[in-house]
Amino acid sequence: MKVEQLVYNSVKCLQCGEELISYHRHDYKTCSCENETMVDGGLSYTRYGGLDVRMVKPHMIYDDDPFEIVREYASRGGRGVNGDEPLTYTKLKDINDDWLDAIIDYGGPIWHMELIKKEILHRYDNKISVK
Repeated sequence: MKVEQLVYNSVKCLQCGEELISYHRHDYKTCSCENETMVDGGLSYTRYGGLDVRMVKPHMIYDDDPFEIVREYASRGGRGVNGDEPLTYTKLKDINDDWLDAIIDYGGPIWHMELIKKEILHRYDNKISVK
């Protein structure tokens, strides 16, 4: 039995409008308003809350959601070509073609590599290139 893999974990504070994204395990974030909306867990687990949980809107995407949605939200962290830049996250749909090829060579968790392969096939089938 295949278990769904979380590929995007975020919440929106309905009081202040701030969106919080948790990228990795123990990536605990809170909003700046008095509701103290929080999210945690990255792609390992979901934990969210706030003083008034009715003011917290969770938004999770899983690998078995339609791929057109997954590619809009799933991301990969990187520190630039030489590995010396600050960590940033790039959505799957925005990763350039050369980086996708490098990810195939570099590797990663099986579920993530499957998403990378799906993205490459999606681009091939739809004649998409990201430079």
